[in-house]
Amino acid sequence: MLKENISLSQLAALVFNFQIGSSIVFGLALDAKEDAWIALFIAFGFGIVITMFYIYLSSLLPGKNLYEMFEYCFKRPIAICLSFVYIIYFLYYACRIIRDFGELISATVLPTTPIEFSTFTLLLVIGYVLYLGIEVLARTSEIFTPYAIVFMVLLIVFLYSGKNLDMTNIKPILGEGFTPLWKVIFPYELVRPYGQLLILSFILPNVTRIDLSGKVVMVSMIISSLLLIASSLLIILALGQNIALRSNFPLLSAARLISIGEFIQRVDAIVVFTMVLGTLVKSSIYIYGGLKGLEYVFAIPFRYFAIPISCLVSLFSIFIAKGYSDHMNEGLFSNPFLLHIPLQFGLPALITMILLFKKWRRKNNGNQMKERNI
Repeated sequence: MLKENISLSQLAALVFNFQIGSSIVFGLALDAKEDAWIALFIAFGFGIVITMFYIYLSSLLPGKNLYEMFEYCFKRPIAICLSFVYIIYFLYYACRIIRDFGELISATVLPTTPIEFSTFTLLLVIGYVLYLGIEVLARTSEIFTPYAIVFMVLLIVFLYSGKNLDMTNIKPILGEGFTPLWKVIFPYELVRPYGQLLILSFILPNVTRIDLSGKVVMVSMIISSLLLIASSLLIILALGQNIALRSNFPLLSAARLISIGEFIQRVDAIVVFTMVLGTLVKSSIYIYGGLKGLEYVFAIPFRYFAIPISCLVSLFSIFIAKGYSDHMNEGLFSNPFLLHIPLQFGLPALITMILLFKKWRRKNNGNQMKERNI
């Protein structure tokens, strides 16, 4: 199977866009109202620890992805069963991200175009990119990421220049104390986006400078997290908590407030471009995780599955929910407890303990052999 190489700058771009995803448009921790940015800063602190944990897990078996770790810990029959669980999980979450994209496009940019058409078109592009390999996705992400960053900075500048930001919207600070914040942070603001970085185990083995990959991931995660915090703060300052909570796409609603000299208006394209790039990268990485699982189980290169699986993801992105409200409720209330916590934290923690135990036992056996030889 072909060995693909990803540079450190490409790794940074992949992590950045994976973190941004569709979250930047929907906003994070808005249920914390005017204290959303404080909740995100607290979650950010936990996110650093979670990211360090995933980097450490990958370092225990360098060059091995999650499925190969399963085989090392449990042998192949059990590893195949666990692999199927994660294959379904990764592809299911790719469906959810694609549905986010479809809902945004059908509600704003192409209201008369069926959602099936927009999602299928995007998945054809994703399928082709993945057929070419993760290296092509990394290069694509590297090229377009600077534009996304510049566009977001321009959005902040335009909102500030147009005097659309009201500092009273974040007052009173901690008016209800920390208790409401914990309800927002645990578990959802931890599983999204920090717990999702488990998928890094499929990216890191392809990095050319594996010794520096952990530092690059941390820096990229910190930058993207700060941007997400800034976007939620921007939403609250521009819209206020009541409108932000009622809006389906709060950042897009904030962008529509921009009107500078009746010349700079309708900058929706900035937000849409950012979400399309984030959706393309994030859903592609999730599908890639599922494809690598199929490659591991059937011993067939993942490229053979790229186009068919992408078409299935397009189909099931429509079937997973009856409508927008049903889609959002499933993601907010059931998935964190039923899927994310056990699969993002529970099983990886168990794998880490098994790997550390095997490492300790191997070291102990080596010391005993040396003593016998002496």
